[in-house]
Amino acid sequence: MRKTKLPKPRFRGSLLSRYLLLILIALLFIPVLFPASLIGYQVVQNMVIGNALPDAGIQPEERYQTIHLEKMWHNEAKRLKGSTPEEIDRRLRELSEEYAKVDMFWVDADSHVRQPAGGRLHLPETWDAADAISYMKRYRGATQQFSVIAFIGDDEKLNRGFMVMQVSKAAIGPRDGGLSARESMVFFGIILLMFVLFIIVSWMFFMNMRRRLLRLQSAMTVQDGSGLPDPIAVRKSDEIGQLEAAFNGMVDRLDRSLKREREEEELRKRLIANLSHDLRTPLTVVRSHVYSLQKEQLSERGQELLKLTETKLGDLAGLIDNLLSYNLLTSGKYTLHPERIDVLRIVRESAAAWYPLWEKEGFEADIDLPEGPVYWMLDAQWFRRILDNLFQNVVRHARSGQYIGIRTATDAAGGLAIVIADKGKGMQASSGDKGAGIGLAIVGFLTREMGLGMEIRSDEGGTSILISPASGNGQGLKLK
Repeated sequence: MRKTKLPKPRFRGSLLSRYLLLILIALLFIPVLFPASLIGYQVVQNMVIGNALPDAGIQPEERYQTIHLEKMWHNEAKRLKGSTPEEIDRRLRELSEEYAKVDMFWVDADSHVRQPAGGRLHLPETWDAADAISYMKRYRGATQQFSVIAFIGDDEKLNRGFMVMQVSKAAIGPRDGGLSARESMVFFGIILLMFVLFIIVSWMFFMNMRRRLLRLQSAMTVQDGSGLPDPIAVRKSDEIGQLEAAFNGMVDRLDRSLKREREEEELRKRLIANLSHDLRTPLTVVRSHVYSLQKEQLSERGQELLKLTETKLGDLAGLIDNLLSYNLLTSGKYTLHPERIDVLRIVRESAAAWYPLWEKEGFEADIDLPEGPVYWMLDAQWFRRILDNLFQNVVRHARSGQYIGIRTATDAAGGLAIVIADKGKGMQASSGDKGAGIGLAIVGFLTREMGLGMEIRSDEGGTSILISPASGNGQGLKLK
């Protein structure tokens, strides 16, 4: 059988590429997406806080957080870029009132130290390098202080001086440097959203595969009037799409094969019908001439040959009848009429009709049937045809055994079976009258249509045919 080579799907857009993308996302989810989300959050937070007013949208508990104080102090330094020393003093006084826990001072361009009224820091009047070092050692070096230094205008090149703020870390609060409750909820909400999106994308990927496979399964099981499944629409060129295309190709080939088979079947039936009809007329003429020759004065050898010719003509007539009957049966022109009938009575009647022929041919007829009735659901005419064909096969092909037995037996299911046996050479041996098996094919067809089972057991010692309604269930012919 020639194998059909299907084209390989492209990697791009295939199920494998999409699955590898999901795996890549899963691998990068923790080491990459978590830090990326945290960095993104911090960038957005810094941009928002850096561009906002010092107290815009700031909750009281968030006012003394280091990130806010640092941004606020640098923003104030930028705003004081073109301010006079008096305006700077006034703004620092306002800020000291707003941030009561924060100590503030500033040094102007002439190195004079200026502190809002009520300042708590002990500072020199002028600021030099030694004072800077002393401040760094006293305050900036202290572990309990947080300080921020910014140049006026937030630019050293302006030479306008600098401003300093410091606050005790105890006033900052334990949440400083971390996330507030609201920020934590937003951050973890983003992480949860990422998890949910990953789960949804994975679920949609596998559900889409499952839906397409179930659609293909449904297309395989649902059949149209011809007994073939309908083709399925190919929507994607991935692996499942290739499978759908192969399925459509298989359906198309089966459809063409079924059409050819039906055409050949119709041609065969017409040929058999025409041959049966055309052969009957010359066969009738030949048989009439043979009958006329039997009345003529012939030698003993001529009479023997004439008798053999009449026998062969009878066999030919029987073959034509079988061909015509098989053609009508397979065409559905014989209607089945099952009814509850005593099967043993039909067997006895058929055996009685064939008994003279068996006696003439020298057969020993061994008929052993129960006295009581046995009822089966079958068509009487069809069942008689089955018995006639089986009896005819015994006479034609098991002549050497000179024996025919008709009895009952128990089948594998425990029911009653009709057994027709002979003592010929078996079905494997060849006989001079061996034909094409049309008669046995008719028997198999009729038993199958009536729900009967037929089992054939044949060896060198003879052939036994068992017919039973319990063993078949439409399974047809079995040969052992």
